[in-house]
Amino acid sequence: MQLWNKGFEPDKLIEKFTVGNDQLLDLRLAKYDVQGSIAHIKMLQSIGLLTKEELDTLLPALEEIADKIEKGEFKIDPGVEDVHSQIEFMLTQKLGDVGKKIHSGRSRNDQVLVDLKLFFRDELKNIAAAADKLFQRLQLLSEEHRDKLMPGYTHLQIAMPSSFGLWFGAYAESLTDDMQMLLAAYKIANQNPLGSAAGYGSSFPLDRQMTTDLLKFDNPHYNVVAAQMSRGKTERAVGAAIAAIAATLGHLAMDVCLWMCNNFGFVSFPDELTTGSSIMPHKKNPDVFEIMRGKCNRIQSVPNELALLTANLPLGYNRDLQLMKDIMFPATSELIDCLEMADFMFQHVIVKADILDNKLYDYIFTVEDVNRLASEGMPFRDAYKKIGMEVQNGEYTPTREVHHTHLGSIGNLATEQIAAKMQKILSQFE
Repeated sequence: MQLWNKGFEPDKLIEKFTVGNDQLLDLRLAKYDVQGSIAHIKMLQSIGLLTKEELDTLLPALEEIADKIEKGEFKIDPGVEDVHSQIEFMLTQKLGDVGKKIHSGRSRNDQVLVDLKLFFRDELKNIAAAADKLFQRLQLLSEEHRDKLMPGYTHLQIAMPSSFGLWFGAYAESLTDDMQMLLAAYKIANQNPLGSAAGYGSSFPLDRQMTTDLLKFDNPHYNVVAAQMSRGKTERAVGAAIAAIAATLGHLAMDVCLWMCNNFGFVSFPDELTTGSSIMPHKKNPDVFEIMRGKCNRIQSVPNELALLTANLPLGYNRDLQLMKDIMFPATSELIDCLEMADFMFQHVIVKADILDNKLYDYIFTVEDVNRLASEGMPFRDAYKKIGMEVQNGEYTPTREVHHTHLGSIGNLATEQIAAKMQKILSQFE
């Protein structure tokens, strides 16, 4: 069944190709389609396009459909094109002609737009919650292991002393930057396109502010053409935000894979959280973090996919835009799965103590000793040359003392300040 049916049926091959995977993906939009429809018919009644009796008939029927969706009993019937058609078909079957009235003053273009805006709004809040949970975990670990030193690297060569407090805390703060991007995407999504119809408005006297208030959007997309142009723009903002979080998480996963390697051995996990080999009985592989790294790398391709899909489209709705659901829906779900899995794994992380006692890391203290001499009055360049010559001649003996006290360093992790920064961002999602 097509809402646009005018007395002819499309070729089945054409229908299959154009509908694609949409029926399955649309199930995720079903509850939002009902929410948008409820707001729309309340507005229609307020401007006289529905009677109070018709509204009172439609509302319980839509709430009944919402209940089916909540219970997992809703489906799109064979031959029905999309979720919008299914819901209107169910209303018409149950109520007769009054069910056909809910589409007055809107198009499937603004209908799917409002569904997607509501979907992304919720999905971004779910991502924010999952990211915050991991953030809290990393902050706890940062404080718990604040005094355990580890090597810091540049060019994958030992460089200067670091600590597990710094390492865990670095990824916690990095998530706050990513959440700024997530918040920006949320604000772009949280605007009401309903009433833009096919992108050029309606001759009905629609009350767009009323539907904005009912659906709790920040504001309408005021210009109806701009509302339609937000299809693709919203997805690109969301794509950039989830790619930023994925980049941080993928980087963290790579560190864990490296630190679990026997050549490092900085962290480990209980045996049951690792996997083995079919031929090498000693293996305890970091498969969780390798899969996480791979998924996050794939999520980072999302902005590029969206850019290529939307790059040369003319103004107005184009069917290409339908394909964005194939890209976005799995990506947001996978990111939430990765964030939740990272939080689960880090509940069980085992951190190695006294790593820097190994003579392998003697040279990591050279900068500390240069700074010590400079603090005692020796010009920095002379101190640098003195320690450098000791290293060159095999005469260097480290003091193994670390005195870092400035903000954000080993001795001053700024955990509370980072937590406050995150809370300030999270509060703006409400």
